[in-house]
Amino acid sequence: MTDPITGALLSGLDAVIEYLAAHTVTCLVPAFFIAGAIATFVRKDAILKYFSPDAKKSVSYGIASISGVVLAVCSCTILPMFAGIMKKGSGIGPAITFLYAGPAINILAIIYTASVLGFDIGLARAVFAIAMAIVIGLIMAIIFRDHDDELRKNATGPVVVTGGEEERPRWVAPAFFVMLVLILVIGASQLDFILRLGIVYLLTVAVFLLLIYYFNRDEVTDWGYEIWDLVKKIFPILIAGTFVVGVIAYFLPPETFAPLFGDNSVFACFMGAIIGAILYMPTLLEVPIIGGTFGYTQGVMAGGPALALLLAGPSVSLPGILVLIRIMGLRKTAVYVVLVVLFSTCAGVVYGNLVGVL
Repeated sequence: MTDPITGALLSGLDAVIEYLAAHTVTCLVPAFFIAGAIATFVRKDAILKYFSPDAKKSVSYGIASISGVVLAVCSCTILPMFAGIMKKGSGIGPAITFLYAGPAINILAIIYTASVLGFDIGLARAVFAIAMAIVIGLIMAIIFRDHDDELRKNATGPVVVTGGEEERPRWVAPAFFVMLVLILVIGASQLDFILRLGIVYLLTVAVFLLLIYYFNRDEVTDWGYEIWDLVKKIFPILIAGTFVVGVIAYFLPPETFAPLFGDNSVFACFMGAIIGAILYMPTLLEVPIIGGTFGYTQGVMAGGPALALLLAGPSVSLPGILVLIRIMGLRKTAVYVVLVVLFSTCAGVVYGNLVGVL
């Protein structure tokens, strides 16, 4: 008979092996390449110039709401960036939209969610995150309009960010990103293995040809550094976290949480949002926690509370709340946290019951 310590360690090891076998090659590796390319070839400062209080709302909130795709940041990275744009004179609305959307639609997190938990909840996470980021930002701008009024009084002129001329044909960058995404999508598809291998090989060759003829050595080197930076920051934590999740699952099997998260009720979704707002979960770790510890992949946790936790968790946590209080004060932080929890709960209820009907 296996003793509890050995059983727990074996459970953690099994969780890591299962994770590596199922998701590393077809999901994470291409996703790291895409995220690295976004960080390298898309200008980050091009976003920030649109965040002033007087910028056109459709532009400022639109750009801020998709910032997570461009910046590929995690919850620990977004806080200093948020503090930086606040100091530079960002309007409170676009800054809050940026704060929420940055980690919420991280390209790695969305891809990983869809791969592990299912395409439907991955898509729902992306759509609701963008919508919530905009709505929460607009509400914060209305409630704290005095913040923007003060900025206008103290404004010394707009900050203009300029960029260099494009040195390559305009079609190259879109084609480059499309092929990277196709490698990910086709590699993770259910097509015949030989067919998948052939298509991915041709796409990979095409990517290399673009790199050789249209990108300089420094750009390719920077891309490699960005990929490595993402890997060393995220992958070890993900492996360690998956192991811990497996150990926890040994002592607390998913069935334990059935009374709390077993349906799509308002209470279940609210509890999912509350737990997401308290726990600190490094980027991507929320996926194995929801799938394994809370039992979503086993059908123990319903879709509503799972989505509520996914929406609340990336941008709010107890350590993050303490940092936000220092950046923008207790009142703004409290309102922001309440809005995140309430909208995450509503999204979970809508999604959970809509899926149930369909």
